[in-house]
Amino acid sequence: MDFAPSAAARDAAAEMRRFLEEHIIPAEPVWAEQLRADGEHSHPPVMAELKAEARRRGLWNLFLPAVSGMSNLDYAAVAEVTGWSPVIAPEAINCQAPDTGNMEILHLFGTEEQRKRWLEPLLEGEIRSAFAMTEPDVASSDATNIATSIVRDGDEYVINGHKWWITGTADERCRVFIVMGKTDPDAEPHRQQSMILVPRDTPGFEIVRHLPIFGYQDQHGHSEIRLTDVRVPATNLLADEGDGFAIAQARLGPGRIHHAMRAIGMAERALSLLTDRATRRVAFGRPLSEQGAVQDMIAESRIEIDQVRLYVQRAAWLIDQGGARAARSEIAGIKVAAPRVANRVIDRAIEVFGAAGLGDDLPLAYFSAWARALRVVDGPDAVHRRTIARQELRRLAQR
Repeated sequence: MDFAPSAAARDAAAEMRRFLEEHIIPAEPVWAEQLRADGEHSHPPVMAELKAEARRRGLWNLFLPAVSGMSNLDYAAVAEVTGWSPVIAPEAINCQAPDTGNMEILHLFGTEEQRKRWLEPLLEGEIRSAFAMTEPDVASSDATNIATSIVRDGDEYVINGHKWWITGTADERCRVFIVMGKTDPDAEPHRQQSMILVPRDTPGFEIVRHLPIFGYQDQHGHSEIRLTDVRVPATNLLADEGDGFAIAQARLGPGRIHHAMRAIGMAERALSLLTDRATRRVAFGRPLSEQGAVQDMIAESRIEIDQVRLYVQRAAWLIDQGGARAARSEIAGIKVAAPRVANRVIDRAIEVFGAAGLGDDLPLAYFSAWARALRVVDGPDAVHRRTIARQELRRLAQR
């Protein structure tokens, strides 16, 4: 078991760090101001400048091994750096969710025609995409509950359903949706679902509203949508009927590495802000950094971050060695552990900053909201703990 990064990974992570410090973080107030001026779901022009600089530096599509040549373990180091600015940095290097997972799906399961129409412009950063699985009327953490119907009618499929928390929808550059629904309700539970490509401008596709996360409206949005008698060509189906559940599982493995490492990046930036504040701020006659309680916060944060990073690296290494199935327990575990650690570290930083940590002069309040949201994204913690427990019980039974 070797977690040492390859030379290419070391170089990419170092270049990403320089890009972050020289361009991304200085662009954060510019991006925010442009968003306020043009509307909360507009596309700030500074992003185009950042994308051009990322391409110049060779920081583009690094998440996809077939394109970048990097393993999941290699890319993890880059993903952590992007977590220091989790809204801007991933998009600047074309490694933003949900596009990364959707590009993986199209790469693995798309036809030549589907890849040409959708994957190529996604890889070029010309369009955005969304993944429509979660529904308001069923417990979507159990994907076998999905109620959206996908019915074959000659050379077309007819789709009817109600989805929400569909990330990316508010951005008008989001041109295609991967929709999960049932093609055969009578099949065995994990063969009922299929995935199909639905262009944004298809008749019957309706965006109901854009949903905030703890009061924040993200630029790309998390939205409620309805599909009413939506018709698309049968050639829009991904793989075969009944393959939807298997495709979803293939999509989630590497994606959880990305989410977890970005959460670690947020925690690292929070700890950096905390320690800087502690050395500069004086209370009760001495710097906060000399107060035992604050030293405990710093130490606990460092221990927790380093522990969870090793956990995520192990999961990434296992995926590289044997695919997502070989790392099923670890993938579930990092999904629980990384956001939880991030929340704890961010909360300590807010405590050290006091009232200043509650506003938008610092990224801490947004980090806190997003780290908490990550404990629901791709399934709530309880579901992943269930997966881990079942794996452990199965191991015991096999002894």
